[in-house]
Order: sequence, then C-alpha cells, then structure tokens
Amino acid sequence: MNAPHAIGIPDGFYRVDANSSMSMAATRKRIRRHVHDAPGVHFNRLGRELDLATGQVQYHLRRLTRDGTVVAESVGGRTHYFPPGYDAWERRLIAYLRRETPRAILMRLHANGPTRPVDLATELDLARSTVAYHVSNLAEAGVLERSTDEPMRVSLAEPTRTADLLDAVSPSLPDRVVDRFVRTVDRLLE
Repeated sequence: MNAPHAIGIPDGFYRVDANSSMSMAATRKRIRRHVHDAPGVHFNRLGRELDLATGQVQYHLRRLTRDGTVVAESVGGRTHYFPPGYDAWERRLIAYLRRETPRAILMRLHANGPTRPVDLATELDLARSTVAYHVSNLAEAGVLERSTDEPMRVSLAEPTRTADLLDAVSPSLPDRVVDRFVRTVDRLLE
C-alpha cells in the first residue's frame, strides 16, 4: 500500500487519503496545461488562476521543471514558466510582453519603428523615468537596441520575431493594475 498524502479541503483542514497520488497527478497536469496555454505565466498568477496554494504550486512546478516538461526563467524579479521549445530570448520577450508598460513600448516600436525615449514617454503618457527604466531592462534583455548617436533612439532588436510573439501574449489583469498604479504615482510626482 502506498503511503497516504494530505489533500486540502475547503475549510483549510486536511484529511489523509491513500488515493491522493491521482489527485496530485491531476494537479500537476492542470499546471502543465496552464503553462502550455499561457507561456510566460508567472508564479503568482499561476496560483491565482488555478486557485492553488503556494506550496502546491511550488511543489508541482519543481517536479515539472525537474522532469523538463516546464522551463523556468527569472525575468525582472519574477519567475516565469514556459513549455519547452522557446529559446532564452523568446522567454525573456514573452515575460516582458506579459507586462503592460513594456508591452506598450514594444507595440509602439513595432507599429511605428525607432524613436526617442522622450517621444515614447509622451506618446504613451508615461513618466520619462518609467520609460528609461523599461528601455534599460528591455535593452539588457536583448529585446531593444539603443543607438549610439545623439539623440538616442530605440528600436526592436528582432522586429520579425517580436511581431510573431506580440499577438500570442497579453498581460494579466493584476499586472495591468500594478502598471496603472505606477503610472498614477509617476504623474503625481512629476
């Protein structure tokens, strides 16, 4: 007989069930499917959207990454999860595309081509410091290129690959709320 495992029940208590390995496999399958359906999903969003406890998500993601069915990538202070098959550059790009402000910058560059950061700030109604922060992160990730001439202009490092991934990814609602809060604070401080 297999050793019993604890299964969470709604009131926060646990009961022991010898058949919980099937439940654990189902949970792991749900997480894997969600990562495949939403490449670049970050840890907190995964737990929220699947209504799973932090410990459950940690345990199953550790197993899935060890098995190679999910790839983890830390980008901008968050760990994002991907199905295998994306290269490191694509993973970084997708992670940034899941965030509203970097996505807006990338979409603007895709639509209108190279521009000055100050013009991005004006067109996107963002503080120049916010644009500078995101441009710096995106350039460091290899997603944007900064010109060496004056005035500096930014452009997409790989326009075709960026375009291919733009349609596939959108930021989550919590990410959009945080970005809008930052914009509001920026406006108040200007």
